[in-house]
Amino acid sequence: MNTPLPSHAVLAGDGLLVDDDDLYLRTLQRSLARKGLETRTAQDIASALLLARQQPPAFALIDLKLGSESGLALIQPLRALREDMRILLVTGYASIATAVEAIKLGADDYLPKPATVPMILRALGEEDDGPADDSELDVPDAMTPISRLQWEHIQQAMHETGGNVSAAARLLGMHRRSLQRKLAKRPSPERDPSRG
Repeated sequence: MNTPLPSHAVLAGDGLLVDDDDLYLRTLQRSLARKGLETRTAQDIASALLLARQQPPAFALIDLKLGSESGLALIQPLRALREDMRILLVTGYASIATAVEAIKLGADDYLPKPATVPMILRALGEEDDGPADDSELDVPDAMTPISRLQWEHIQQAMHETGGNVSAAARLLGMHRRSLQRKLAKRPSPERDPSRG
């Protein structure tokens, strides 16, 4: 979306990976390390901000869904810590509304999940010279589960209403209690649809 950085611009610093799926985080961290990118990981907003304040990263890869939190809430605080940080938002359901909101908040790019190492490197303005060794992060053959799509639709409504459950329920055309029940449920991860 934005102009790519000069080659190897990101290698001058480390990265921050923020996702609530620990297995995916560790796999992605190992794959990026093989490409020469050192990263730290966090599974929620508070931990991500703590790490970023200790040492502002050169780039951040943020999952839209972080448990009951939205990764959108991390964009502006991270941008305030380091103006030249490359911020990439990733999600299993690439809605235009969420992409626009992410860019408005200061994200540099928006990637579909699962984001592969070559996709991430391209978004960071890096060249992927080596052989493809990120087979753990191949795009699955199955589509994103309905529960995940519904969760992201609900998150968008929550964001548009400033977190007001009653207003979001009206926007979605459902009863407030039904929305509260849905918010309390966690959709299954979309990265391995064969598990569920």
